[in-house]
Amino acid sequence: MKDISLFLGCLIPNRYPGIEKATKLILERLGIKWSELKEASCCPAPGIFRSFDKITWLTIASRNLVIAEEKNTDILTICNGCFSSLMDANCILKNDSHIRNDVNAHLKKINKEFIGTIEVRHIIEFLYKEIGPHDLSKFIEKPLEINVAVHYGCHLLKPTKERKLGGFECPVFFDELVEATGAKSVQYESKTSCCGAGGGVRSAMLETSYKMTEYKLERIKKAGVDCIVDACPFCHLQYDSGQVELARSGAVYDIPVVHYTQLLGLALGYSPEDVGLHLNKIKSKPFLEKIARTQKTSHVAYLK
Repeated sequence: MKDISLFLGCLIPNRYPGIEKATKLILERLGIKWSELKEASCCPAPGIFRSFDKITWLTIASRNLVIAEEKNTDILTICNGCFSSLMDANCILKNDSHIRNDVNAHLKKINKEFIGTIEVRHIIEFLYKEIGPHDLSKFIEKPLEINVAVHYGCHLLKPTKERKLGGFECPVFFDELVEATGAKSVQYESKTSCCGAGGGVRSAMLETSYKMTEYKLERIKKAGVDCIVDACPFCHLQYDSGQVELARSGAVYDIPVVHYTQLLGLALGYSPEDVGLHLNKIKSKPFLEKIARTQKTSHVAYLK
């Protein structure tokens, strides 16, 4: 396994630093060698930049890839959008010499060159392939006795030709990682449909995006879960802040939203505060009390 550089992206440091902290905690606990990808820029967002100007998108993405190449490390993403943008750019530039030459002409202006020596990984794909659910379960100190709705997100699964994770219509790899923590993944209708945020929908058609979110939330609530577990801060934002917006029109769901690194952090024995759950918009007391019971603590500090 090549050493990895952690690519934080834009949303996590600016909106959900708890996910950043949880990720670093679990990587350390699992003994994974990592460093932060310093001087990285936005990935940039695949649903917007790629749609308007392919070469500009590739040039910005390739600069991030080259920084990792210079370190001789693979890139580890904790966001579906970052994963999609960087992985797809990496694939295009490795396989299309004409586009690669065009992009390198731009990179030459800053004394950089894309060669194609690294891979782009997603935290879910990385943990599944490099450690696996069975071995991951050996690290668990506080098994989580909760019911979970797993949200894969679009860019983790598609385009299927590049992702190569298998079972794209009925995927199980994320569910297996969730269940390695002791939690139960509960099946629900339209599990692999979009959260409503991606492809510029949230930016351009906010009302439509919230209708898509509500469609998912209705089905998740019907499944009777304790929380939603995602692997992307943009999906996280859409479910977390989206519930606040929907509540203003009377649609109250009160379903906590947890990034997988936060869930795993809880199972490894870190507190809800350690992994930043107090920074989320939705703070469900029943969920946090259940986590406290699992961890055999008397209270959850930030509910006091």
